[in-house]
Formats: sequence, structure tokens, C-alpha cells
Amino acid sequence: MRAIYFTEFKGELSVKEVEKPAVPALGVLIKVEATGLCRSDWHAWMGHDSDVQLPHVPGHELAGFVSAIGEGVKKFKVGDRVTVPFVNGCGLCEYCLSGNAQVCPTQTQPGFTQWGSFAEYVSIESADFNLIPLPDQISFSTAAALGCRFATAFRGIVDRAKVQRGEWVAIFGCGGVGLSSVMIAKALGAKVIAIDINPEALAKATSLGADYSINSSLFDPIKVIHDVTEFGAHVAIDALGAEQTAQSGVLSLRRQGRHLQLGLLLNETGMTPMPMARVIGWELEILGSHGMAAVDYPRMLEMVASGKLQPQKLVDREVSLVVGANELSLMENSPNAGITIINPAI
Repeated sequence: MRAIYFTEFKGELSVKEVEKPAVPALGVLIKVEATGLCRSDWHAWMGHDSDVQLPHVPGHELAGFVSAIGEGVKKFKVGDRVTVPFVNGCGLCEYCLSGNAQVCPTQTQPGFTQWGSFAEYVSIESADFNLIPLPDQISFSTAAALGCRFATAFRGIVDRAKVQRGEWVAIFGCGGVGLSSVMIAKALGAKVIAIDINPEALAKATSLGADYSINSSLFDPIKVIHDVTEFGAHVAIDALGAEQTAQSGVLSLRRQGRHLQLGLLLNETGMTPMPMARVIGWELEILGSHGMAAVDYPRMLEMVASGKLQPQKLVDREVSLVVGANELSLMENSPNAGITIINPAI
């Protein structure tokens, strides 16, 4: 199969002919029809994720057809349209059995713990537990846009921060995660403030329904948020994953507000300073979201199928594996707002 491939971190990204993955006994082989290009894939290439073993094929947001099944698979057949969370649970531990496969201690992740979806085929473990049937009215491109950024934001906003109608939500960073957060928060009836340094990203956030936008290279977002909301945001979301945006999120909150960390904090230590005196004095909550289990996908897919959520609006373009390899290497400084989809067939 053709795949985006690298043999050293920060090294050459090339499209090569490599062996297809084996079909797991309890898993499937998926023919990839669409796969999202995500900043997490850039982190894998940079060597920021300890799970990645070389040589490697990245990619973790995917949708396609079941191409082959293992002998133990009962719920799916060859030809089924499917998508899958970027975190795949074992299906047996207490976390998986309680509906929290996204924190499974022995989870597998395409593009990290194994070869991923920047290829014509990808294997998925424990298919009966992890695969999600894809409704016909949802395209492969739209489904791929859901795989990591949108699903992580959905679970974080709906289940972790429990955003309510009429609440103020401040979203720091308007890339794929941030724009997904804007769309989801607006669908829940929240009032949204989008913060970024990129005017194009802020314009995209406004087009998706953001009530206010703040260019943080020109204005102090903490002051503006407190001025606009009077007491501060009910919920702050760091959708970028940086020390400054994490701290600004906490400081933008009102008393008893909730900070939701969606962006990965992959610095050298994996830690970031936090204004804990404010957390204590104002009784703030600090929350995280690490994807979404397959069992929770149907309610999100129902909102997509009904048109209440329109993740296809986040998709900027569809490119080939060759173009995708080049784009991956440039992601650190890419000004693009929205989501790029790789189609291995192009």
C-alpha cells in the first residue's frame, strides 16, 4: 500500500510502498477513504509522543470501508462504512466497561501506538468494541473531520464542562479544535468569545457563530473577556495547548468557572504553571478531555445527520498523500484555519 512514512523524527516524510498491516484476530483492516491532518500528527513526527516507534506511518482521524475482518469479529462485515475514535479501548477493563474507553490503560491509537491512517489501509484492534457504523448521509470527509478534534471538543464541552444555554464560553485558539468548539458551544446555545492571533482564523470563528472575537496580539484577552461578560467566562477552553493560553483561560473565568484543557501541552516536561491561588480562591474547576469512546458517538452523529452540527464547514480542502506529507512538515507555522483532509486515492 502507499503511505506517508518516516524513519527518523523530524526526518524526511515520503510517500512509499509499504506492507499492509496484518488483520488482527479481533480486528479489521479498513480501506481509508478520508483521514484528517491534525497537529497531533505533527507532534508524532517531531518525536513528542513516547508511544511512536520508528519507522512509522502517522494519521489517526479516519473513515472508510471494512476491507477484511478477523475471525473473531461478529458485528461488522466487509464493505461496511465505518469510522473510529482515535483512542481505541481494550473493551475489557473497568474503564471500557464503564463507557470510558478514552482513558483505557491499554488503549491503542492509530498513528501513535501503531501505524496510522495516512495510508491506503489501517488496522483497528477490538473492532466489535471500537468501530462505529457510519450513516450513509455522512460523507467520509465529514466523518474524518470528527475523529479527534471534533469528538474531543464535543465530549469536553458536553460531558466534562457541561456547557449550558446562555453561558459565556471563551475559546483560546481557533484551529481545528477551537473552531469545532465554537460550533458545538453555539449548538448548545452558549455565547462564544473566540481568541486567536490569526485574523483569518477569527473570521472563520465568526462565520461559525462566535459572538465576539479577540485578536490577542493586539488586545489583552483577559481584560476584554471580563469587560464583555462583567464577571468573566463561565467556561474557558484552551484549544491550542500552550502555557500562555492555559493560564489565560483560567484567569478569564468568573468565580466557580470551569477551565477545559483540550490542546495538548507537549513541552519538555508536559507541565505548565497554573495560577492555583485563583483556582482555590475562586473555586475553579480544571478539566481535561481525551477523545470520546465509540459508545458515545451515536448522539454526536445524530446531531451531524440532522444538521444541528455541520463539521463539513470546517473542512477547507482535500489533498493527496504527497501534498499531505508536505503539509505535515509545515504544520507548526501553518496559518490555515480549518481542517485539511487527505484522500489516499488522489
